[in-house]
Amino acid sequence: MYFGLSEEQKSLEENIQRFLSDNASLDIIKAVANGDEDKAKEVHKGIIELGLSGLIVPEEYGGLELNMLFATVVSTALGSGTAPVPFAGSYIMSPMAINLAGNAEQKNNWLPKIAGGEVQVGVGISEYVGAREDAGIEFTNGKVSGRSLFVIDGKGADAYILANKSGELYLIDSNNSGIEVVELTTVDKTRTSIELILNDVDAEFLEGSKDKAIIEKVLDAGRLMLAADTVGAAQVMLDKSVAYSLERKQFGRLIGSFQAVKHMCAEMAADLEPCHSMIWHAAHCQDNVPEEARLMACQTKAHISEVGKQVSKTATEVHGGMGFTDELGLHYWFKRIGLNRQLLGSPELVREEAGKLQGFDQ
Repeated sequence: MYFGLSEEQKSLEENIQRFLSDNASLDIIKAVANGDEDKAKEVHKGIIELGLSGLIVPEEYGGLELNMLFATVVSTALGSGTAPVPFAGSYIMSPMAINLAGNAEQKNNWLPKIAGGEVQVGVGISEYVGAREDAGIEFTNGKVSGRSLFVIDGKGADAYILANKSGELYLIDSNNSGIEVVELTTVDKTRTSIELILNDVDAEFLEGSKDKAIIEKVLDAGRLMLAADTVGAAQVMLDKSVAYSLERKQFGRLIGSFQAVKHMCAEMAADLEPCHSMIWHAAHCQDNVPEEARLMACQTKAHISEVGKQVSKTATEVHGGMGFTDELGLHYWFKRIGLNRQLLGSPELVREEAGKLQGFDQ
């Protein structure tokens, strides 16, 4: 039995990679990392024109209504180009949350705008993933107060979906008064993370989120998008390492002929290749095998985070001193993998969740 991507999915991946090659070159990535927001907006506009903003939005609201496997294909392609664009939060987690937990009015108001690329919605569920003693949000009489850290795709967002420690979801228009946005400094300069400080801000409760299964499904989707992004970035680092080893000479020989370098590249390939199938299977489970979906999402996020870390380290070593230079730009993929590893739960935290799902805590 063949288990892999369809011709349509492969074509979608190739089209996105071609778009990024033409419109998000290394020079543009460097400019974005140095604060050029106009270039980032141009790339973002391009992925909207490709229809990615409506990827999982139901057709009745103007979307493509594709499944999670298509979403992971897109995220892998975006990771391969370290695309400086919102995706996981704005176009996967937020429409999923609104579609699963929102009422008819909320769906009619927001989903067509998301599908059309008219609005960007940030998602902050870190308080549910790993609640902190000095943070969290409280909802009282239609008002929200508190703090939400690491809001994904939050910079410049038109609205935010935030979770409290119980997993209930709230929709907040960014134009409401009482919102303070604090931009956070992370290693990945191609994407931004923010913290929201809220003081009696008007908020809409997503009623369906009373069911804890909703926040878990949104969280699983976000973790899969980050894992797929890491797979795409790690594959590029591997490919660049192999290509460099066949160009760089030392002592009159290509370094790719040295046994140590051969082993480093072979080990990266052996570790990374199964991750492609793992992310595809985890995405397939989200839509077709619900009893395995949560566990697969946890295991996939944890395992790929570890493999990505090792590949990024080894790939940099294969490049030697050049691997650390801004000229080569390898560090953009390295840092993307590093941030993905921590967002929505580190490998240690996610493995603990997986253990609980299997009853190992009893």
